[in-house]
Amino acid sequence: MTTKSQIVANWLPRYTGMPIEDFSRYILLTNFSGYLAQFALWGNTEIVGADKPMPCATANGITMINFGMGSPNTATVCDLLSAIGPQVEGKKRKKGPKAVLFLGKCGGLKKKNKVGDLILPIGAIRGEGTSDEYMPTNVPALPAFQLQKAISTTIREAGHDYWTGTVYTTNRRVWEHDNKFKDRLSATRAMAIDMETATLFTAAFKNKFPAGALLLVSDVPMTPEGVKTSSSDKSVTENFVDLHVRIGIDSLKALMNNAQTVKHLKF
Repeated sequence: MTTKSQIVANWLPRYTGMPIEDFSRYILLTNFSGYLAQFALWGNTEIVGADKPMPCATANGITMINFGMGSPNTATVCDLLSAIGPQVEGKKRKKGPKAVLFLGKCGGLKKKNKVGDLILPIGAIRGEGTSDEYMPTNVPALPAFQLQKAISTTIREAGHDYWTGTVYTTNRRVWEHDNKFKDRLSATRAMAIDMETATLFTAAFKNKFPAGALLLVSDVPMTPEGVKTSSSDKSVTENFVDLHVRIGIDSLKALMNNAQTVKHLKF
């Protein structure tokens, strides 16, 4: 294999267990097995590749992939998704997803943030390093506007509200004890912190497909009592995950049903 297209066409089924032709071009990304299980239950479908690094399921025109945690996995799944799309003999057709929406959890960095809040990021700070392999460091990490707009509409129609702002993406998992790191976070004025969003926006841009994110505040780690624990994470799952997944599904369905394009730039 000498080209990227050859590699990703071979690796996407290898990582997921699903043939390329079974992928929808509308993608939900998550890094939680419970999200995928709920999606499969509601869609009356089976999870494919339970023994693979990135298990997935397809239902009602949408594919959800549990790609794992962190920016390297995020970059990998973005590269692999460039393989999906129409295969037409003798013709060139645009490949890749029509829309990719990440449903992730994050830490709220503001005093006004509460566990269970939804955050719709308008941009991400590239503190993880992985995205530097995709675009120059001075290129901002931005979502597809039309996709974020669809999510916003879905949230409001469901009778809920959300915060907006930037999310700081880091490769560092254990930092809650480090006051110097927290001081640097405060100086960025970011609304939230996670390990995937900036990488997603950048790697998706590089791969020429539109991506967005809807984040669920699972902890408020700037204070010791707000750091995530096993019991607090269980409470978040029991109380908020269904809403998170439902909004993701309904947002992509709105795009599908209205035949809207989410291409925010000419790549």
